[in-house]
Amino acid sequence: MTPRPPRPAYADPVMPETLRPGAGPRTRARALARRAGRRLAADLGTPSSSTAPLLGGAENRWLRLLPYGVALAFVAALLPVTATVLTQDYKVGGAVAGALATAQTAPLLLAVTRPLPAWWIVLGADVAGAVVLLGADGTGGRTWPWTPMAVVGYLPLMACLGLREPRRTLLAVWLATGAAGFALELVGHDLGDGVHLLLFVLSGVVLVVTGALRERGDVQRRLIVQETISEAERAQRTLLEERARIARELHDVVAHHMSVITVQADSAPYRIEALPDAAREEFASIASSARESLTEMRRLLAVLRSEDARGERAPQPGLDRVQQLVEATVRAGVPAELSLAADLGAVPQAVDLSGYRIVQEALANVVRHAPGAPTRVSVTSDGSDLTVLVVNGPAPAPTSPLETTGTGHGLVGMRERVRLTGGSLDTGPLPDGGFRVAARLRLTAGETSANTAGRTGRTKSSTQTQRTEDAS
Repeated sequence: MTPRPPRPAYADPVMPETLRPGAGPRTRARALARRAGRRLAADLGTPSSSTAPLLGGAENRWLRLLPYGVALAFVAALLPVTATVLTQDYKVGGAVAGALATAQTAPLLLAVTRPLPAWWIVLGADVAGAVVLLGADGTGGRTWPWTPMAVVGYLPLMACLGLREPRRTLLAVWLATGAAGFALELVGHDLGDGVHLLLFVLSGVVLVVTGALRERGDVQRRLIVQETISEAERAQRTLLEERARIARELHDVVAHHMSVITVQADSAPYRIEALPDAAREEFASIASSARESLTEMRRLLAVLRSEDARGERAPQPGLDRVQQLVEATVRAGVPAELSLAADLGAVPQAVDLSGYRIVQEALANVVRHAPGAPTRVSVTSDGSDLTVLVVNGPAPAPTSPLETTGTGHGLVGMRERVRLTGGSLDTGPLPDGGFRVAARLRLTAGETSANTAGRTGRTKSSTQTQRTEDAS
């Protein structure tokens, strides 16, 4: 049998004459019965495309081997018993009994990977055995058309089918089982003892239970996949939001430098005496290019700025405002201490802003997740790197966190800001239950070496400051 193709829709391209308006009820009933028969035959003839062993996806090796072990145990127990019972009780010839016993039990091993083909073999062997037993001398007064061993071996086969095949195929298998039993009962009604009804009921119960388990497992797997996709999309959205926020903040930094370039290029002809005409034209070209760049940056900012980002028009903070952050944290109930170097040297504005935001996010996380925990903030510089360290201890025992879950924006934003400056970030819990955030921001990285203005760059002349505000 070939793997199952996509299930047909069973919609006839042209409505048969028998189902057209005006057809008689009996004709329509026969046509519907034929169509239902074709559907059942298609379901029984197209096994599932998957040939993976049952429980093949389990992580435990012994669990993956369990179906083979169970099938082998059934075969090892049923094959000799079936051959013996057919030979001694039903008086069937040894060769025929051995062949029937093998055909009725050995396919259970195949059912681990291909249960529907195995079912075809077993059902055919059971029907053939019932026909052979019709003429056997020992059949009278014994179970017929299905022997007790056939009933026992049929149930694990139903379990394999229920764990692999779709619901409609299981219905077709169940109806075919009942039809075969009732047909044989009509042929040998004097021999039948109702075992076909027992098998019909038991097989239906097993198919319903195992089919429900399979569908429940499929639903759970789909939910896990969707949760994984949603988590990845949420992480990606958080990352993009943080990058857009950082880009909006860095706009002010870049706009300031572009404004300075424009002012210097415009004022150069007036500040430098006897400037050649070629130099004047060059300065005019520089000023024009700077203005065009500022215009494009304003357009970019309009794209990055969200509708509720009105507060972002305020001047960007820097390390000189870390003291205010710590004081606000103390007022929020967190005993915090600050160690800020008296002279940090020349700090590029991008690094200045990133350092402030890292301290802000770290202190916000302490307030949210460990309220009341003693916290130390340290900002130092060795001339080439700016080191920001925020360490908090465990929260006091009587105090419960204000938030048990977070959006993940804090650490994502820290990582992006550190990546911007070519630095490194180290975060993680401490053995005593606290948490540590250590960021090293490069002061001389390739991306930041061109930014030679220090933290005092925000105290430029009033003309430059006004131009910066206009540009942003």
